[in-house]
Amino acid sequence: MSAQHSGVVSVVLVNFRGTDDTLDAIRNLQAIDWPQDRLEIVVVENASGDDSEQRLRTEVSGINLIVSKKNLGFAGGCNLGVAKSSGEYVALLNNDARPDSQWIRAAVDRFERSSKIGAVASRVLDWEGEKVDFIGAALTWYGMGYKPFTGESIPSTPDTVKDVLFGTGSAMFVRRSVYDQLGGFDERYFMFFEDVDLGWRLNLAGYRYVYEPASLAYHKHHASMSKFGSFKETYFLERNALFTLYKNLGEESLHENLAAAIALTARRAVARGDLDSTSLDLRKGGSDGETQEVPKSTLATLYGVDQFVAELPGLREAREQIQSTRVVDDRQLWRLFGETDAPAFAGDYFHEGYANLVNTFAVLDAPEARRVLIITGDPIGPKMAGPAIRAWNMAQALSAHSLVTLVTLAGVQGEVDAPFDIVHVAPGAEKDMKALEQKADVVVFQGLAMALFRCIRETSKILVCDIYDPMHLEHLEQGREHGGAEWTRQVSSATDVLNEQLERGDYFLCASERQRHFYLGQLAALGRINPANYENDPDLTGLISVVPFGLDTEPPRHERDVLKGVWPGIGPDDKVLLWSGGVYNWFDPKNLIRAVAELSRRRENVRLFFQGTKHPHPGVPEMAIVAESRALAAELGVLDQNVFFNSSWVDYADRQNFLTEADAGVSTHFSHVETTFSFRTRILDYLWAELPMVVTEGDHFAQLVAERGLGVAVPAEDVSALTDALERVLFDDAFAEAVRENIREVRQDYFWDRVLEPLVSFVNEAHFAEDRIRQGASFDSPVAAGRRVRVRKHGLARDVELAVFYLKNGGPKILVKKVSNRLKRR
Repeated sequence: MSAQHSGVVSVVLVNFRGTDDTLDAIRNLQAIDWPQDRLEIVVVENASGDDSEQRLRTEVSGINLIVSKKNLGFAGGCNLGVAKSSGEYVALLNNDARPDSQWIRAAVDRFERSSKIGAVASRVLDWEGEKVDFIGAALTWYGMGYKPFTGESIPSTPDTVKDVLFGTGSAMFVRRSVYDQLGGFDERYFMFFEDVDLGWRLNLAGYRYVYEPASLAYHKHHASMSKFGSFKETYFLERNALFTLYKNLGEESLHENLAAAIALTARRAVARGDLDSTSLDLRKGGSDGETQEVPKSTLATLYGVDQFVAELPGLREAREQIQSTRVVDDRQLWRLFGETDAPAFAGDYFHEGYANLVNTFAVLDAPEARRVLIITGDPIGPKMAGPAIRAWNMAQALSAHSLVTLVTLAGVQGEVDAPFDIVHVAPGAEKDMKALEQKADVVVFQGLAMALFRCIRETSKILVCDIYDPMHLEHLEQGREHGGAEWTRQVSSATDVLNEQLERGDYFLCASERQRHFYLGQLAALGRINPANYENDPDLTGLISVVPFGLDTEPPRHERDVLKGVWPGIGPDDKVLLWSGGVYNWFDPKNLIRAVAELSRRRENVRLFFQGTKHPHPGVPEMAIVAESRALAAELGVLDQNVFFNSSWVDYADRQNFLTEADAGVSTHFSHVETTFSFRTRILDYLWAELPMVVTEGDHFAQLVAERGLGVAVPAEDVSALTDALERVLFDDAFAEAVRENIREVRQDYFWDRVLEPLVSFVNEAHFAEDRIRQGASFDSPVAAGRRVRVRKHGLARDVELAVFYLKNGGPKILVKKVSNRLKRR
């Protein structure tokens, strides 16, 4: 395996007796709008048996030519090319395809939006750019992948970015790390459906396969199989469809689908040969010989099934590995299958058998997916504060097994790429929220959603209350500046809001054991700690669990300079203290500024950077402490010399650049009850980036910092101790390295997939709280039901169903053409 180079794209071309096309493809790639030092062209000469190798060596330069001694097929040829490549991203391009100038750039831009994107499917048109080759993926219930609208005129409906089950092997991209993790293409396939299988496995592993229409290629469509006989293609298609179905479909669906698929294959074999399957019935008369002439197309179909049987030992091993490591279930993935009811063969005899099967076996529908509604009060977009980040990661974790809709009450800012639906519902839009609530099985919310929407207060659905932010304690500090009646009103109002949630919720999430003990007291005062909830759950983790804030498993990467040598006043060799997150009244930035001013007299290269002062939520005003802190820095002569304020808010995806340029993280606050039960999420950023930290004693993380050696915890408002602690984390290299080693161990406990396990487990077995059940709550959800047989529509009803599908996905032109073709066939 070659060493991988960050940012490099390796394009793999497989050549088999198509050298003229391959040479054209190479020249097109060498002229593409992409830096040549970040482009590697790997050509696999797949034992063509002609002068291909010589021509590829002499007629072009700048390629990595790999010569195979035998024809490995498309699957094996691609695997060989990838193994010899060195790029972070692998691009697969048919040798008879022509990439658009933006083919690579658009795909890489899409990858960079999320580490969860494992592959990018290109938009592929015919050579003239007039007809569709690939604009989306679909899968029949019997395992055959297909490309809707192939050969049709380009739909008039807008082509948008979307998640797909697979991309076409003629033009697609995969992260090399993901390709290796999946073992590449399954070489048993040789050719056909290996791209379907890879995409399905990639989705099952928890990665996203994203269709990016801006990544465009054109395909010639040579009839490469015609010279070998179409029956050979039939053999591969029939065999490989069964391979794909057996390996990847979940246990709940497999046996019914596989039995029906094999039965359908038999019907297709008979139909292909226009045979009479009753001819051997004893009642038909005497023997007319021991042999019968049968078309090769029939034999190819049956031989495909037989070879599926022959390969079962290896396929079973592959299936066990795929199913044991899958993180997405069929209920969630079914949405990517598209129109599964696609007979894909003509003739009344075949269609009669097809109808018999789909009306007998439960193959057209997966089990009803659990529907989860998640509500956050914060905006979703590039700039996200804590509540939105938390809701986003909840949505991502739950979308592996449920259909998730993330609702923001503050709007969606900019383009957002997600494997779940994102909807903006403004406060007061009761009708819109009610429509979403009625479709949901489980509602997860944070903040004021229950207070703002009657349908959430009165919902009959399972209700999960995310109370990680004890807002009533927060308002003790936040409202202090108002004083008197207003202060009392704010705290009282926040207390009422939380009490209403604690009285109604079925399951509660808090951020730490400290918070859990605090909330258990409040729940007890409200009567929720009762025999019904205690009887079978004596530790009450089924009622309230610790689900702290989390962090990404992938460490931050430094992609661009943002502070050192860039921000005016911060030099490339300065020591940077980072205050991550906002500046609020209950924090103590002023004593930190005093400590930095004092330290700057000893160490002139110390810099403190406040990362965000303007909250991304338009309803959160800049707090008084921000202006006071600026004024103090100016008074001490360190403003824009040693202390710097970002007047805006750092983009969520961009914060990694600030973190990786910092030398230490800081968080200082006063000693009060809000501190005792707070959970400073900014500390997680410091853990993520392995930053030694200086924090004030008194909260959850200060205890963790002190006990696990993650930095220094100092008494509140002790400027002298704070100054010494800052100097130690910045200039004691041995201490800082020991801290980083400790951080690497501790941060594993805070990865999102780990901290969200209690929520995921609860939602997967969603139920009302026991005391609510005894009060008469009932959960009449289709999720609990097994698979059901959906009687297939026919006649006018089926025509209407198809018309809606083609109008929605292809536009009026496609619909008119389909209707015209149907009339001609009649």
